Amino acid sequence: MKIKESAEDYLESILILKNKNKTVRSIDIVNHIKVSKPSVSVAMKKLRENGYIQMDTEGYITLTESGKEIADKVYERHMFISQWLEDLGVPEDIAAHDACKIEHVLSVESFDAIKKKYKDRKCRGCNGCGQ
Repeated sequence: MKIKESAEDYLESILILKNKNKTVRSIDIVNHIKVSKPSVSVAMKKLRENGYIQMDTEGYITLTESGKEIADKVYERHMFISQWLEDLGVPEDIAAHDACKIEHVLSVESFDAIKKKYKDRKCRGCNGCGQ
């Protein structure tokens, strides 16, 4: 199922924050991706309604299996593309920014071909690409 780029970004942010802080609340997402509280609230409602997240009575957010699957894929793409661009000589901040854009539009076939071509490179540890 194809979901919107913004939903992918929210799911990826939840994954990153969960790995970093062990727990995630809406305010953590606000601070992480620098968007307004109302924007996060609306996004969390949509993600919850679509079965990508769960939120407990205290406001803690967890990814469902389908949400985690999407977040893992987006995060793997981000980490791989970012490092690939850095390996090509792109400065880290620009590589990370460009990876955020590329990760959403690159086809599965193109991403798999890039991974295959660069399979021998060392990974920074995204835990998604198997390297």
